Amino acid sequence: MQVSVVVCTHEPDRYTDLRAAADSVLAGTYDDVELVLVSDGSARVTELLNRDYGDHPDARIASLDENQGLLVARNRGAAVATGDLIAFIDDDAIAAPDWLERLVAAHEARDRRATGGRMIPRWIADEPSFLPEEFYFLIGAAHRGFGPDGDREREGEIRNGMGSNLAVRAETFDALGGFEPTVGGREGDKQLQGGETELCIRLAAEFDEGVWYVPDAVVEHKIYPYRTEPGWLLKRAFWQGVSKRGMARFVPESSGDETAFLGRLVGAYLPDRVRGLLADPTSAKLQQLVMLLALTLVTGLGYLYGFVHWRTTGFDSGSGDN
Repeated sequence: MQVSVVVCTHEPDRYTDLRAAADSVLAGTYDDVELVLVSDGSARVTELLNRDYGDHPDARIASLDENQGLLVARNRGAAVATGDLIAFIDDDAIAAPDWLERLVAAHEARDRRATGGRMIPRWIADEPSFLPEEFYFLIGAAHRGFGPDGDREREGEIRNGMGSNLAVRAETFDALGGFEPTVGGREGDKQLQGGETELCIRLAAEFDEGVWYVPDAVVEHKIYPYRTEPGWLLKRAFWQGVSKRGMARFVPESSGDETAFLGRLVGAYLPDRVRGLLADPTSAKLQQLVMLLALTLVTGLGYLYGFVHWRTTGFDSGSGDN
């Protein structure tokens, strides 16, 4: 089974990261790989890709004339891919050597249409003591509560994988029409999410099958210092709330996982943190509890704002940067 791995970037400043992501894929233990590199509207990135990978036997290069956003770029990469399986990884991620090997094994053994692995953080600076793992999804990593029945260590079926660690059979991706560009991406400086969720929900509706989660298929997501600043996290949480409201309105069946997570958050994780703080008070535990409450509140405010936002804009999130 040939796997086409799509990696996209949109500005030259991210090119060093893209090369690291691409090279981690090429250095993996799975041999039958086609690397598809997409320049999202940057002539300079296209030039660099041709310089470094133009003669590589396992690489294909595609480009968009103008910046149209990550989901359009991924669709472009999938359109030129020739593999049986199309996998996606972000330009600021690093694949474990056996990443594709484990995903392909699950596809073949389980006869699945889509599989996804686990995203873990690679801290570029020190890991912040105040960030609770329940909100790791804000930084693009598997949070506490992700996975089958909220267990990120267990293999099994889930509603959706994470966009930087997702593999879909090529014929299935084509039958679904790819990612819906207006669902995710950015609107100005807003951070709207949901592209992979919407795709996976359509997968379930069309084929009655979710994504098979393989926790040992690991991709590391680089967490730069700005992504651990409280202001950035709170803003991200707000727009996550807006995005969740959009998904709940336009794809009503999408809200089940969020409802289950909220139940675990309020019914288990929060009481567990309070008990832990009382039993062994530390500054880090107190900071994480306060941040957990703040992020929950801000996400809820974003969800409420989404009632107004989506009533007037729908899913037209524009074509901002990735």
